[in-house]
Amino acid sequence: MARQTKPLIDTLKRCLKANGKTYADVARALDLSEASVKRLLSTHQLSLDRLDAICQLMGMEITDLVKQMEENSGHIEQLTVEQEREIAGDLTLLLIAVCVLNRWTLEQIVSVHNLDEHLCIQKLARLDKLQIIDLLPKNRIKLKVAANFNWIENGPIQQFFQQRIAAEYFNSRFQRDDESLIVLNGMLSKSSNQAFQRRMQRLAREFEEFNREDVAQEFDDRHGATVIIAIRGWRYGLFSG
Repeated sequence: MARQTKPLIDTLKRCLKANGKTYADVARALDLSEASVKRLLSTHQLSLDRLDAICQLMGMEITDLVKQMEENSGHIEQLTVEQEREIAGDLTLLLIAVCVLNRWTLEQIVSVHNLDEHLCIQKLARLDKLQIIDLLPKNRIKLKVAANFNWIENGPIQQFFQQRIAAEYFNSRFQRDDESLIVLNGMLSKSSNQAFQRRMQRLAREFEEFNREDVAQEFDDRHGATVIIAIRGWRYGLFSG
C-alpha cells in the first residue's frame, strides 16, 4: 500500500490517541525518527508493512482500521463538555441517551421504563439537536454516533456514573449466570502493564462488536450488560496503614 487516503490516516491518528499511543511510540515500533513518522502521516504515505506494524501496536488488524473508517464516516465520536453536562443534569435525558446508544426504539423505551411518550419524544428531539440521533418521521430513531463513540474521559457523564452508580454496581455477589467479577493483584513491569492495557482495549472493541451484531436479534433476547475494565496502581487500604 504505497499511498493511503486521508480518511484512513485520520482514522489511524484517532485510534492512536484513543489507545494512548504517541508518535514517539510509533517511531520506536517502526525504528524511525519521530520526525519521519510525522512526515509519513502528514503526507498520507505508509507502506502496508508499516501500517500493519502501527495497527499491531494498538492490538488491531488493518481490517479493524478500515472498518472503523467506514463506520465513523460522517458520525460524531464525542460530545462537548457542555453537551455532556446537559445530559448528566437530566436523568430522563441520560436514560434515553443510553437507550438510543443501544439502538432502542421509542416504543421499547416507553414500554420498558414506563415513560410518558410525549416526554420521551421531547427528550429525543433534544438528542437530535445534540446530533446524537436523527429523529425521523413517525419518531423513528437513526443513530448518528461513530462506532468508536465514547464519553469524555473523566467528563460529566463518567463522573456521574462514578459518583452515583459505582456503589450500586458492586452491590452484588456476582454469582448469577450473567455476572462475573475477577479481581487480580500482582506486580507488573511498565511494559507488561502497557501490553495488558492494549489487550483491554481489544476486549472493549470485541464487546462493541458483539453489541452491534446482536442488534439483529429480537429485543427480548437481548439483555442490558455493563462492563467495567480497569487497571491502576493501587495499594489496598487494608494494608496501607
